[in-house]
Amino acid sequence: MSQLTFRLSVPPVSGVLRPRLILVCLGLASATFLAFCLGVGLGEVPLGLGEVIQSLVGAGDQGTLFVVRELRLPRALTGLLAGVAFGASGALFQTMTRNPLASPDMIGVTQGAGLAVVAAIVLGFGGGLQVLGFAGAVAVALLTYLLAWRRGTTGYRIVLVGVGVSWMCTSATEYLMVTSGDFQAHQALGWLFGNLNGRDWGHVGPLALALAVLMPVTLMLGRWTRVLQLGDEVAVVLGTPVQAARLTLLAAGVALVAFGTAAAGPVAFVALAAPQIAQRLARTAWPPPLAAGLAGAFIVVAADLVARLLIPDVELPVGVVTGVLGAPLLLWLLARSRRR
Repeated sequence: MSQLTFRLSVPPVSGVLRPRLILVCLGLASATFLAFCLGVGLGEVPLGLGEVIQSLVGAGDQGTLFVVRELRLPRALTGLLAGVAFGASGALFQTMTRNPLASPDMIGVTQGAGLAVVAAIVLGFGGGLQVLGFAGAVAVALLTYLLAWRRGTTGYRIVLVGVGVSWMCTSATEYLMVTSGDFQAHQALGWLFGNLNGRDWGHVGPLALALAVLMPVTLMLGRWTRVLQLGDEVAVVLGTPVQAARLTLLAAGVALVAFGTAAAGPVAFVALAAPQIAQRLARTAWPPPLAAGLAGAFIVVAADLVARLLIPDVELPVGVVTGVLGAPLLLWLLARSRRR
């Protein structure tokens, strides 16, 4: 009887769902590529979709190649890769904590990166904002994990402690902003909202290398994510090292969001929304990391396109658009969790 009950409680993870998940990934990849090409073609010298695709494969005249490869491609690639990092990271956080509201935005990781960068700008120390943003995200994640440790951790404790640490970082950031000068405050705000303006190949390289290492690791952790969805007690019975698994998933998720934040800034709500969109499209019992990463890439690339088209001659930070779109989703998730 107990064996029958256990089998009924296991979520469907293979077979029937795989073809749909593959189709969802292909659909998201196609939509992302289309939005990516439209974004590359947008600018003072408009380029058609065909011209952009020719330039991406090395064809076309030298002037078009220069505009695409040197001026526009780094920005678009930074947004795409950061979206993949945010989406996959959110999937790991939500699976590890078994909470659809858990994301780097909610438990202080992005706020830690923002605090480190704002402190560097306002206090005048440090030079590389990417390195400082990465260090801030990792430091706050480590602090959250240590504060949540009580002979082990649980997803519930990580979320609660993370919310408290998040507000501490937010309060410290606001204090620094209030006490800073106008120029420093403007510079800090440009980073805090998440911004793709002025991105170059120096932002693309580290992020691409990090994803080349971390995404395969994330996919290999798939078995642990599935088992943890069943609860700690069942996971222990199945022989899963729960604490080691949770720490590994946390480390991978933090590394992904840290590199993404260092390159593009703390783009709001992508890590929260992308896994939920991917899960509902794929109809899985947990957010699939690859589909979540592709959904995150589409959100960031499409939001950047909207930010550049919404107000003529004004390029809004991409985080403003994702924040406007993500806030209703957060309210819906809160209402749905309360009903459940």
